[in-house]
Amino acid sequence: MKNNKVICVFLLLFLIIISTNFAVSGCSLFSWDGDNPGEGPATEKFPGEDPGSEGKAKGELKDEIARVLQEMTLEEKIGQMIIIGFEGPEIDNHVESMIREHRVGGLILFGRNIGDKNQLTGLTTGLQAINQDNRLPLFIAVDEEGGRISRLPPGAPQFPSNKTLGEQNDPEYSFTVGQETGAELATFGFNMNFAPVLDIFSNPQNEVIGDRSFGNNPQIVSRLGLAVMKGLQSKNIISVVKHFPGHGDTHVDSHFGLPVVEHDRARLESFEFVPFKEAIAGGAEAIMTAHIMYPKIEPGKPATMSGEILTGILRHDLGFGGLIITDDLEMGAIVENYAVEEAALAAVQAGADVLLVCHSSGYQEGVLGRLKAAVQNGELTRERVDESVARIIELKQKYIEK
Repeated sequence: MKNNKVICVFLLLFLIIISTNFAVSGCSLFSWDGDNPGEGPATEKFPGEDPGSEGKAKGELKDEIARVLQEMTLEEKIGQMIIIGFEGPEIDNHVESMIREHRVGGLILFGRNIGDKNQLTGLTTGLQAINQDNRLPLFIAVDEEGGRISRLPPGAPQFPSNKTLGEQNDPEYSFTVGQETGAELATFGFNMNFAPVLDIFSNPQNEVIGDRSFGNNPQIVSRLGLAVMKGLQSKNIISVVKHFPGHGDTHVDSHFGLPVVEHDRARLESFEFVPFKEAIAGGAEAIMTAHIMYPKIEPGKPATMSGEILTGILRHDLGFGGLIITDDLEMGAIVENYAVEEAALAAVQAGADVLLVCHSSGYQEGVLGRLKAAVQNGELTRERVDESVARIIELKQKYIEK
């Protein structure tokens, strides 16, 4: 009996030592080991969430991406870095040329492109058919946020605004809305959604965000935004969270002018960055930039063109390894202050992977030509281009069947 007591004491001491070591190191016997450095414990799980699969081994995937990159021409690579928009409900000669000859990476559809359900399905099918001889499939993107920002055709379900979701404050319900939105988008041939909005509605005079936000509380925006993002992903839709670093405290609509926000890094870290940090830790794969000037971070450059914000903060400090996509470079914040072609080059130099050019065929061709010239004259390295294209290839291989 005495020996048994001694053994019990030693076992108890051993367990105390082990548990203390785990506590000191911030670990747990049941902790979640994320893929990215700095990721915290697993975010909450939602009913019906598809945990996904790793697919090919990482080494094998990297080898395949390297092989594809080696086979691609410079023109192909630059084409992949552009998502274009176009006018009208039909594929015109310009769109066909941009796909066949310039091998653009994707297209975004707006209300102007969408008629009824049959027309929309035929349009997305036709775009992928034109692209079938190209090496990589197309991103077919849309802004389907719910509420007033909806592109779905008549007769399709209408999804609640983020404000409505915020008032409900139910992550499981938000996840379900994300799932149902994703399922509906997939039936029409979309594979990318520029949603959810992770901007915190901290300025009541901010009309551009308004009910597009989950609310004015960073924790609610984080929790519900993550739920919608995961719901979309579970239905094989690439979720592009937006608008980094945060569009919630602006007076100027960047569609028409260039907002300036005077917040310093400490304020952004404690407030605007919070939902984006949570989304990154929870598996965000794509983030859209905001055309907003932050003079206390990098004077003279909006976030979309700021190396300090996109590479210094988003890539290095926040550890984001996914796709950085600009907001439309034809918005007033850019066209009223910069040449679109130069803004596009500056965005890539700053760290952007994909450029949205949503309207003018002239701007689209000009951006493609400017990026090619920049590589040829040494303003932009081939290595920098390859970094972006590798991310594009990886995401397309994960989500889109060729």
